[in-house]
Amino acid sequence: MTNGSVTTARYGKATIALHWVMLLLLAAVFATIEMRVLFERGSETREFVKSLHFMLGLSVLAFVALRIAARMSGGTPPIMPRPPVWQTAAAHAMHAALYIFMIGMPIAGWLILSAEGEPIPFFGLELPALVAPNEALAEQVEEIHETAGEVGYYLIGLHAAAALLHHYVMRDNTLVRMLPGRR
Repeated sequence: MTNGSVTTARYGKATIALHWVMLLLLAAVFATIEMRVLFERGSETREFVKSLHFMLGLSVLAFVALRIAARMSGGTPPIMPRPPVWQTAAAHAMHAALYIFMIGMPIAGWLILSAEGEPIPFFGLELPALVAPNEALAEQVEEIHETAGEVGYYLIGLHAAAALLHHYVMRDNTLVRMLPGRR
């Protein structure tokens, strides 16, 4: 396997690396927003944790773009033995939902900060606002963002559970195709 290309049995190295980086990044995004409640409102620590949540969330958007490019350029190795058509359709629907989540959530967060008239921090940079300040819009998007965040826990959990089901019960190569460092 060279240049991150796909073999017949596994995803390319770039796709595998980006998959696991995205998992760690999403875990950090969720951890920071959950941890904020440990600190007093308005405190420097709470504001730092929230800022870190925003920056990590925007990093998801950057990495998902790389991930889509790697996936499109590298192809998809087949699942062996081949699953029923309904399982393939369910897998495609789950992947679509995950990609919508990984693209939509950072954009929603960016919209919230923009509509609140807040700076959009990104590791020493300040990104431009997407919309003019609009508190009503900020509240609406924030409700959607929070609900979608809760749905995200289930999407990620179902994705992981399906991979484990395929590996341990169905005994196909679904999980192995995405594991790092395996031949």
